[in-house]
Amino acid sequence: MNVLLQHLPALPIVVPLLSGAAMLLVRERRRRVHATIGIASLALQLSVALTLLALTTDAVPDIWTNGIGVYRIGGWDAPFGIVLVVDRLAGMMLTLSAMVGLAAVVYAVAHWDRPAQPFHALLQFLTLGVNGAFLTGDLFNLFVFFEILLVASYGLVLRGLGAQRVKTGLNYIAVNLASSSLFLVGVALIYGIAGTLNMADLTLKVAELEPADRAILEAGAAILGVAFLVKAGSWPLNFWLPRTYSISIPPVAAAFAIMSKVGIYAVLRVGTLVGENAAASAILGSILFWVGLATLAAGIVGMLSARRLPRFVAYSVVVSSGLLLSALGLGLEEVTAPALFYLGTSVLTTGTFFMLTGMTERTRERADTDGDTEPVPQPFFVAYGVAVPDPYGVDEEVGTAIPLAMAFLGLVFVFCVMLVAGLPPLPGFIAKFALLATVIHSTEAASTPGWLFISAVLVSGFATVIATSRIGIRLFWSRAARRVPRLRVLEATPVALLMLTLFAATVAAPAVMHFLQGAAASLHDPGAYVRTVLAARGDAP
Repeated sequence: MNVLLQHLPALPIVVPLLSGAAMLLVRERRRRVHATIGIASLALQLSVALTLLALTTDAVPDIWTNGIGVYRIGGWDAPFGIVLVVDRLAGMMLTLSAMVGLAAVVYAVAHWDRPAQPFHALLQFLTLGVNGAFLTGDLFNLFVFFEILLVASYGLVLRGLGAQRVKTGLNYIAVNLASSSLFLVGVALIYGIAGTLNMADLTLKVAELEPADRAILEAGAAILGVAFLVKAGSWPLNFWLPRTYSISIPPVAAAFAIMSKVGIYAVLRVGTLVGENAAASAILGSILFWVGLATLAAGIVGMLSARRLPRFVAYSVVVSSGLLLSALGLGLEEVTAPALFYLGTSVLTTGTFFMLTGMTERTRERADTDGDTEPVPQPFFVAYGVAVPDPYGVDEEVGTAIPLAMAFLGLVFVFCVMLVAGLPPLPGFIAKFALLATVIHSTEAASTPGWLFISAVLVSGFATVIATSRIGIRLFWSRAARRVPRLRVLEATPVALLMLTLFAATVAAPAVMHFLQGAAASLHDPGAYVRTVLAARGDAP
């Protein structure tokens, strides 16, 4: 048992790596083998993530020191060796990643799994990069895992239909390559001054730096922060996100729901570990707040201008990133736990909403584009804009059709709208209410940033209701040409399960918030993290 627990933190990286490699050895036309391996891999990752999450709680004492697990690859101690670190925040993010990934791959099998690029293998490599980013304990491997998830996402974005997708995909690739270059420059500056990239060790080294060296390190940290913000979809370099997400096929867009939150995670993790200088932290926090507020405003405008549901959901990702960045930029430790609650709710809601778009888009006749020039993703194989006959047949979909398809779509749509808008009693409301209550009861409420944040959150909810009302009328109540889609049990099941998970979060909100308050306390007091990672060294505090 102890041996299994010792190696458990490595499984979220090893399992998708081996699964993706195995799929590359199997012919792509054997899609059922790929699907079986993919589903089994994500199910195992979810089991491991839930186990790791349980091990970080107070319910399982004395398994890991301070509820933090450290896996030393090759047996080398930090900071010289590569370490994987599991704490409450990492466990939560791993669980979200596995839940969304498993739902996306099951959904894809029902209607979107056709011979093409190695979809399932790329999805495994995307999961590998995401999991590695959450687990790594040093900046260089954070860069490496960022690049792994981005390279996989390039192939997933380009899967499917037409020149518009290729053009958007190239914009997405160019922006992320530029941000990766900034990432590498920032890492190089930090290493040149501190002599280490281990995040726990950096916490000690930053406190020992001379003022002149500290200025260079802060410059490197600022460059690193810009790279993180680009990957988080922050304004003004988030023009790639709405179009990229909205033209991706729905299972890919659902899998991407966690991707922008990797940037948020990086800002939170690195900022709380390395940001010891109070003056510099205040300046960077102020920048983060205003950038987040601008991102939130851009997302609101985009939602109101969206005419198709995928475009609206893509802009809701921008809104969630802006809300999180502005909340963290307020500099209030009490805000962190509600922000994490909102982050989890946002990831699950966005993944559900993107899968819903794949079903609601089939209610429209293909000639009906609602004046939108973007291609509507269709569940048949198209390579380089040229349709190829599907050897499996378009009508040979996996699973059994479910009755009352429009009623199911309407109910899920209403629930998703309530979650995005933050309407009671669902967890979107609980998260936003907790955020607003925390800000109102703090000293920041009397300041301009506090009131701006409160106003922006309320406006975003109101804008969501307006935008979704217009889109909902067009989808379900207009007299335009419409057809009732045949929904399969296999594609409806992951959507329903994610919704049930969100309902469960509503019921268990006090327990979830208690867990997240522990995660927030650990983030803002990183002493336990540093001591655990550097336990073999005598200079650990």
